[in-house]
This record gives sequence, C-alpha cells and structure tokens, in this order.
Amino acid sequence: MYRIGELAKQYGVKTDTLRFYDKHGLLKPSIRSASGYRMYTEEDAECLGFILRAKAIGFSLTDISELLSIELDKSKWACADVKEVVDLKLTDIEAKIKELSYFQASLQKLSDACCGAHFSAENCSILDALESNSATIECKPEVDHCHSSNHIDNHQGKE
Repeated sequence: MYRIGELAKQYGVKTDTLRFYDKHGLLKPSIRSASGYRMYTEEDAECLGFILRAKAIGFSLTDISELLSIELDKSKWACADVKEVVDLKLTDIEAKIKELSYFQASLQKLSDACCGAHFSAENCSILDALESNSATIECKPEVDHCHSSNHIDNHQGKE
C-alpha cells in the first residue's frame, strides 16, 4: 500500500496531480485510512503508470479516461475500439502539425522579408504585411524598406 506522497514520489508527480486524477475519476484510491489518508494499491500504481505513459504520448485526459474504461473491461471491447481512439488522436496531431507548419512558413516569410536593421519601424515590412487587409500574409522582400529615405537610423554614429 502506498500513501499519496509515496506514490507521487515513486512516479515523479506531485500529490496535487493524484488529487486531480481522483477528482476527475481517473485514479481513485482503493482505500481511505481511518484518518482520511488516500491509500493506493499496487494495481492503482500500475494504473497511474498507464495514465502517465498515455499522457506522455499526447492523449488528453478524456482519451485516457476512455482507454482506462476499455482497459478495465477488455472482454467487452474490440481491438478496433482501441485503434479508433489512437487513430482519432493521430488525425488530430497531424492537423496540428499541418497548422504549425503553416505558422512556421508564414513566420519565415515575415522574417525573410525584413532586414532587421535598427531603423524606425514606420516602413517595417512585417508590420505592413500584418496591417494589410489580405487574408494571407504577403511579404515583398524585393522592396527594401530598410534603405527607404523615410527610415531614421536610431543608432546614428554607432557603426
């Protein structure tokens, strides 16, 4: 049997994490001592390991709850049910990767279009692109705003 602090320490989590899992029905202590301490069995410890491994590879607490319900009564579920949970998460992750790739490409365009000099930002190509009414970011790296006559060198005499 483990007290909450012992189990938390063994798995490298905070006791608040175990209380959170208890509150959300993921990991209920098997026993409460007479003085109210949460007491966990070896089976509870294994369940915590399952939760932490699932969390580490990107499953949400909702996903983990679903997987735990399958884990607790495997005979009533098919492998296809488990695969469906994994495939839905995989589709979600692929969409996030695509979105992040778009963000990266857009930010790279903004960065490439700007000279990054220490001039006034009045003609900054990044701000111009963000101020435009276009739904997409359009940068014109061929326009060298940094050497426009409207720019002021804020670091005069420091070159």
